[in-house]
Amino acid sequence: MPANEYIPFLSEIKEVIKHTDIEYTFRLAYNGPVKPGQFFEVSIPKYGEAPISVSGIGDGTVDLTIRRVGKVTNEIFERYVGDTLFMRGPYGNGFDISLYQEKEIIVIAGGTGLSPVKGLVDYFCSHIEETNGMTLIAGFKTPQDILFIEDFRRWQQKLAVILTVDQAKDNSDYRIGLVTQYIPELKVKNIDEAVAIVVGPPLMMKFTTQSLLKRGFHQENIWISHERKMCCGIGKCGHCKIDDTYVCLDGPVFNFVKGVQLLD
Repeated sequence: MPANEYIPFLSEIKEVIKHTDIEYTFRLAYNGPVKPGQFFEVSIPKYGEAPISVSGIGDGTVDLTIRRVGKVTNEIFERYVGDTLFMRGPYGNGFDISLYQEKEIIVIAGGTGLSPVKGLVDYFCSHIEETNGMTLIAGFKTPQDILFIEDFRRWQQKLAVILTVDQAKDNSDYRIGLVTQYIPELKVKNIDEAVAIVVGPPLMMKFTTQSLLKRGFHQENIWISHERKMCCGIGKCGHCKIDDTYVCLDGPVFNFVKGVQLLD
């Protein structure tokens, strides 16, 4: 008999990694199929639940990077290693690794939009021979807002990495500017075959995809994620419904041919 997708299961916190004052990664016990870009519903009795994107996939663990923004996440931040959280999922279609193998890959992420695509970056960083080259452009508001600092150091050894911030005070270690301004500088080997993945706030995705199309990328070679629209995860609450599309069921990852119809 298949598992009841409504019923959460208990998962032990194996590690807590602090990135900023309000953003931590919780490494939770999990054994089962999961893809980068999918999400879990994390819940605490009496407080509610919140949809959280998968930011890393390990051996018997899954990483969920959480921003402290409300009642549920405030309570999650009171949990420590050895404590447990309720989870259900994973939900959504995620990023299919096979779609990008043997291709030149461009990943462009804004702020916490790096979280749902991080698992894919991790995979190809460890299997760079399965690509025709990979570039990561990641933008944050300030140096203090940068997530996954240690991962960036590891990625820079294998990938072409452009790390930029909107503003910085007397700090010349970071590039300054929006991610879109670096798209014209991309050295793409074959624009007809290169693939791009864009995740971030809706306006960032809108202008980034416009810049990629202007550069010559084909719509069918671009993927986006509407992970910010998640709510119940199973298409019952209707909060993620756009026209006839339930983002939690049909997405959150979409090929741009479909995803462009869902951008605000």
